[in-house]
Amino acid sequence: MTVYLNGESLDFSKIERVINKREHVAIDNGAMQKITISRQAVEKHLSAGEVIYGINTGFGKFSDQLISKDNIEKLQINLLRSHACAVGEPFSEKIVRLMLLLRANALTKGYSGVRPVVIHALLDCLNQGVIPVVPSQGSLGASGDLAPLAHLALVLVGEGTAVYKDEEMHGLDALKAAGLSPISLQAKEGLALINGTQAMTATACAAYMDAMHLMQSADRTAALTFEALRGVEEALWEESHQVRAFPEQSQVAASLMRQLKGSRLMTHQGDLRVQDAYSLRCIPQVHGAILRVLNRVKEDLIIEMNAATDNPLIFAESGHVISGGNFHGEPIAFAMDFLGIAISELANISERRVERLVNPQLNNGLPAFLSAEPGLQSGFMITQYVAASLVSENKVLAHPASVDSIPSSGNQEDHVSMGTTAARKAVQIIVNAKKVMAIEALCAAQAADLHGSELLAGRTYDFYQTIRARVPFVAEDQSLSAAIEKVAEIL
Repeated sequence: MTVYLNGESLDFSKIERVINKREHVAIDNGAMQKITISRQAVEKHLSAGEVIYGINTGFGKFSDQLISKDNIEKLQINLLRSHACAVGEPFSEKIVRLMLLLRANALTKGYSGVRPVVIHALLDCLNQGVIPVVPSQGSLGASGDLAPLAHLALVLVGEGTAVYKDEEMHGLDALKAAGLSPISLQAKEGLALINGTQAMTATACAAYMDAMHLMQSADRTAALTFEALRGVEEALWEESHQVRAFPEQSQVAASLMRQLKGSRLMTHQGDLRVQDAYSLRCIPQVHGAILRVLNRVKEDLIIEMNAATDNPLIFAESGHVISGGNFHGEPIAFAMDFLGIAISELANISERRVERLVNPQLNNGLPAFLSAEPGLQSGFMITQYVAASLVSENKVLAHPASVDSIPSSGNQEDHVSMGTTAARKAVQIIVNAKKVMAIEALCAAQAADLHGSELLAGRTYDFYQTIRARVPFVAEDQSLSAAIEKVAEIL
């Protein structure tokens, strides 16, 4: 199977095929004409001696500095070398593969003025497994992701560093090992490779996909806890959710009811209590609101992954070359700040359910801290500490990056998005939230054993069995770190 790029129709199903199934990627035949016409327009403007930013001028504050025709190609390679100064841990292979895919798709849109060979170079690296080493820190999120994308682009010209077959090596050696050759850049092409939002958007896409997978586990985990705490069923009934009319809230409530069908642990109003605490009763409202945020984030990401984010943009039909600001990452910065806040809340309410599971004053007759021998053994007491620590860390990480801006390039670039920082924070929030939810799942499974797992609903029993296949009942005090990590892998 092959995924074809045209700059217009990339979506998450295609991303999953490329990233997870490693399907081949190619340029759609219908897009090749747009790419060719856009390149011809660049050469026409250049031949006419017109002054165009980034083609025959310097960059940023140097935009008024004219570059001679003899130095136009040197200008492009100098751009990559000078801008490749990012620092920190490299982005994951998954994110770098996404960067290659997204940058190729943006160039395929036909407003960047590059030759087809440049796009083929990106896709060759993606298809052959040449993964540029891209440090994750150093982007302001406008003018795009300059520093990270410069590291990506250097490998295409046989410089920089790349990983090929799990071995890190010089970019040229990686290309040769994969049977590829470096390209030489012509006018506009270096700038077209780095002036975009693909580092933040790739990170954001990875964060969104992980968040959606976590949401699918969140309802299962909450349902198991709902049973373990003998939750009051009426709070999940459809009629109360219909009158609020948020579709995601009703969706979560319906999901919980399906999973809890047949449970012999569920209660009704007045059996044990009239109503539950909010961390149980309001699961549909909170999880539904989080799902609504993720749906909005998905919409924004699909727009951005099919956007032209270069500067300048080449409009061959009108003859216009426009120096605009599509590289500004504000839409992604907002989306990732919002996603980070939402997933922080997912962990927040999960930790509150952990507290109810372990606290003998709140867990409806279960042993204190789910201990087999309370007092002699501490049981799951400290797992709640760990969950609380991770939730607190997430509250710090959830502070929005998009409200910050530091001027750069001699104050020419005087407002930036910090969108890449927002996306990187969102990834860490998701990692933390997954571990909090793993603690909840462990505690809920322990509580199910103490009640009698045969009393569980069919679907929650299946989930319980999935956990027990990795982590047995905790009959004696032991280190639970490995158990938490194992359940986090399941989630």
